[in-house]
Amino acid sequence: MSQTSQFRLFAQRRFLPFFSAQALGAFNDNVYKNLLLILATYQATTFTSIEPQVLTNLAGGLFILPFVLFSGIAGQLATRYDKTLVLKAVKAFEILIMATAAIGLARQHIGILLAALFMMGAHSTFFAPAKYGLMPEVLHETELVGGNALIQMGTFLAILLGTLFAGILASHGNIDVISTALIAIAVAGFVASLAIPKLRPADPSLRIDWRPWTSAWDNISAARESRTVFLSILGISWFWFYGALVLAQLPLYSRDILGGNEAVVTLLLVVFSAGIGIGSLLCERLSGHKVEIGLVPFGSIGLTVFAVDLYFAAPTTFGTALLAPRAFLEQPGIWRVLLDLGLIGVFGGFFIVPLNALVQQRARRESLSRIIGANSILNAAFMVVAAVFGAVALEAGLTIPQLLLATGVLNAFVAIYIYSLVPEFLLRFLAWLLVHVMYRLKTEGLQNIPDEGPALLICNHVGFVDAIVIAAASRRPVRFIMESSIFRIPVLSTIFRGMKAIPVAPAREDPEVYERAFDLVARELRAGNLVCIFPEGRLTADGEIAPFRPGMLRILEATPVPVIPMALSGLWNSMFSRKYGPLWNRWPRRIWARITLRVGEPIAPQEANLELMRQRVAELRGPKP
Repeated sequence: MSQTSQFRLFAQRRFLPFFSAQALGAFNDNVYKNLLLILATYQATTFTSIEPQVLTNLAGGLFILPFVLFSGIAGQLATRYDKTLVLKAVKAFEILIMATAAIGLARQHIGILLAALFMMGAHSTFFAPAKYGLMPEVLHETELVGGNALIQMGTFLAILLGTLFAGILASHGNIDVISTALIAIAVAGFVASLAIPKLRPADPSLRIDWRPWTSAWDNISAARESRTVFLSILGISWFWFYGALVLAQLPLYSRDILGGNEAVVTLLLVVFSAGIGIGSLLCERLSGHKVEIGLVPFGSIGLTVFAVDLYFAAPTTFGTALLAPRAFLEQPGIWRVLLDLGLIGVFGGFFIVPLNALVQQRARRESLSRIIGANSILNAAFMVVAAVFGAVALEAGLTIPQLLLATGVLNAFVAIYIYSLVPEFLLRFLAWLLVHVMYRLKTEGLQNIPDEGPALLICNHVGFVDAIVIAAASRRPVRFIMESSIFRIPVLSTIFRGMKAIPVAPAREDPEVYERAFDLVARELRAGNLVCIFPEGRLTADGEIAPFRPGMLRILEATPVPVIPMALSGLWNSMFSRKYGPLWNRWPRRIWARITLRVGEPIAPQEANLELMRQRVAELRGPKP
């Protein structure tokens, strides 16, 4: 499965029922929420005396409020009990909610309808921690990105279809048909949830704190245990700030800037949602079946570039009559606007999917659902701030294109700040860029690198970027021991420092650096991390594998751990080897060269010796190219 299409997950019982239940829930959320707003707007005298503008903001606030109030409790429940049981209970509750909404529709009572909307917000609140907490338990690590991509695609598709279906139901106008449809969707979601396989509770002894504020703080404290996880959650929340701000402007942007009617708003939403879906699905292919956080900076670049271009793409004039989609598409410059909006969605997918997968990968199992609860709290808070920010900015005199421009620029500053706090994101992006632009990397045997626990990786030393290539291929962070002369190369030294590489020099040249390197290696291995050494001690001068130096044996004597032999081939003929002499003689030789990284089976530390290790690496490399 790990080397095949993510769509094969739809044939798996561990995924399809869960996907169906969550997609139907998101669909029903949006059908009901948009249906309520349409009926209140166009049949205001029948349902309520509240102004439509006020009702829109009230409805949005009531839907988000449960995320703030109950996410802490929801995270603890999904930790304490079987997540499958929680999901089934939530889906059963959804049927009750829709029955309540049906009563509100029959009586034309806005209070009951708003209460049902609040309960739908609570439904989503309690569903989220169980949903995202379940994924790393039923999916292999190599399936996390693909699974998250499908969930993200399904969510935005459900939002889009729910919005369209709400319009169809509202135009029909028959209350019995509307009520039947809402209840039927809820029943379908509950039936789908019954097929989700049972799971073990993550922490059956956890005591539930039923106080909203203290339970929320407990979840946030759990998220802050890992700096990378917490900053990833802040990144996810920023995406919801950005997305909520952009989506909130689409109706007025369509009418006042583009001159489009209500159908054009739907067209813009379709383009944006399709972009999110395409970007999410592309993550699986671009990441190579692993959690590739290098896509996150790539995504943030696109979110800024195309938001800024959306400002410049906005037409300066349009006619007085609002245009239908066909006439709208014939206007000059409109396709550029649609392209910008679609690419914002695509790069949004690149941004959000790896972050969700990273949180699931790096969080401790017993804390994951509580961390997802913290994520829901912060997401809701950021969306509220986005609404306030948008209202204040427009009130202050900014036009909608100027607000979109400000959002794109602000995104750049937020991205720079986050990547300065966690350089791993930017470094993985540079590594990903290298192996996808400069090379065509093929990997074999990556499953031999353990998913957890310490190991010493050994590899032949072919070029100046060996460490970057290995880092790009590995699912786990790797600490590299590298020759101090390479460590100090301008530009590359910045990357190596960010990777926390360990420089080493011969004992006769710098005994202090030599001894400190071994101390750092022992510390990393005792902490359960991966360490990679190039046992030749220097770059190959002729493409052959030089004799291995004894430093590797000293490491294993101090900290016995499994040894993972690896071999790089194809790099010798590229511009980053010593084959072509000085740098000015290398450019642009063998751009996009085909290279291979092969990983062999682990070897017990007591069996390791220099000749055996060199022989294994040579066998993996094959004949010299």
